Amino acid sequence: MEQSQNLSVQKPKAQNPRLRMLKTMLERLLQNKLAVFGGVVTFLLIFTAIFAPWLAPHDPTEQNYSAVLQAPSIEYWFGTDNLGRDIFSRVIYGAQVSLQAGLISVGIALIIGVPVGLISGYYRGFIDEYIIMRMTDAMLSIPALVLALALAAVLGAGLTNAMIAIGLVLTPNFVRLIRGEVLAHREKEYVEAGKASGISDFSIILKHILPNTIAPIMVQATLAIAAAIIVEASLSYLGLGTQPPNPSWGSMLATGQGYLDSAPWIALFPGALIFITVISINLFGDGIRDMLDPKMK
Repeated sequence: MEQSQNLSVQKPKAQNPRLRMLKTMLERLLQNKLAVFGGVVTFLLIFTAIFAPWLAPHDPTEQNYSAVLQAPSIEYWFGTDNLGRDIFSRVIYGAQVSLQAGLISVGIALIIGVPVGLISGYYRGFIDEYIIMRMTDAMLSIPALVLALALAAVLGAGLTNAMIAIGLVLTPNFVRLIRGEVLAHREKEYVEAGKASGISDFSIILKHILPNTIAPIMVQATLAIAAAIIVEASLSYLGLGTQPPNPSWGSMLATGQGYLDSAPWIALFPGALIFITVISINLFGDGIRDMLDPKMK
């Protein structure tokens, strides 16, 4: 009898603190309806970009001169352009270009900005104050689009060069952010304890300081992807990004500019998708920020 009572009074196992924290963060994110909406739209766009070859009903570069400037219909959902190409198929493939540009550009900025920010903030000194930060301030003082345009013009037209230019333009934002985070942590007790115990600076930076900067890096990276998509579309619009006949939302806008009166759908759909994509990624990024740091609400 006593054994059965003891079994019935057994205490439930304590939940893993990390799992409990993750659950709390997810609940906080799900409570933000705008962030959920932005996340759903963002993942739908990623899905569309990945499966573009199977989702697009037509070849995006195929010209059909018997179907030039056709309005949206059952066969051509978004209509056709001045060369008879299917706008719907081109918009789907354009999502590949935009997301590729956003992810790779931000990746380049992270590869350069994270190490520079960590080393600059940890060691400080003459190089940090008078070289790295002055170069960062100079680059940040120039509008991002103007700087990207200048770099793309120097590197040459093309998507690859555009992504490199955008990545370089975004790098100072990560350098300044990470440097600030390192300055906030370098004087804390756990860093002083690591130095006192003989741990190398490399280990302190990599194993102790860097993990504490992951949250702000994630937020900044999410928002930077949206900025990179806008800059890539702008460069393609000006002829320095994706080159024809490859589809890009920016180049499609440039083509549709001359047909706003007779065929507005050429510019309408890529323009709408740029707007929806950027807004959705920004909303999702705001949700991640609030999820990781509820004090920012």
